[in-house]
Amino acid sequence: MANIYCTATNTGKGFITTQDYTNFFLSGHDGDVWIVGDTEKGALWVSRNSGTPKTKTEAQAIVDAGVDAAIIAYDALSAFSKTMNIKPVRFILP
Repeated sequence: MANIYCTATNTGKGFITTQDYTNFFLSGHDGDVWIVGDTEKGALWVSRNSGTPKTKTEAQAIVDAGVDAAIIAYDALSAFSKTMNIKPVRFILP
């Protein structure tokens, strides 16, 4: 299945509805990157939420930058704080 990659700011209530989850694949990531199932309803969600389309490569770069910042923040924690947090890891978008 193909996906739509975009950036969109979560505006709170109504940004994602239960119906959205039942209509198409939807996944959020660092940097306000969203992966949306490439369906008519998925495209309508992107439009409804003023999403800015991105290529997969662009979306991956945004997510990588967010994860890198989170890793730097984790590395700066005290040893005790690290025991209560999980170190962020890089991953490849589907």
